[in-house]
Amino acid sequence: MSQLFTSLDRLPSGTKCKVLSILSTGNDRRRMLDLGIICNTNIEVLQKSPYGDPTAYFIRGAVIALRDEDAKKIIVKFSE
Repeated sequence: MSQLFTSLDRLPSGTKCKVLSILSTGNDRRRMLDLGIICNTNIEVLQKSPYGDPTAYFIRGAVIALRDEDAKKIIVKFSE
């Protein structure tokens, strides 16, 4: 697979990816860092809620739900 980059909110369930950068600032950025979402972190998209927002992600051994508003600010590349 070629190197494809996108925001985390655009990935379908079952996709694995790696964090390239976080575009959020201030308290939102601090929250992402506190959750362990830093560069090179592996993330797996588990499932979207019935209404599509938030989405559950497997990050560093924990299941974390992120709103699309926050996930749009996380740039990732597909893992193989």
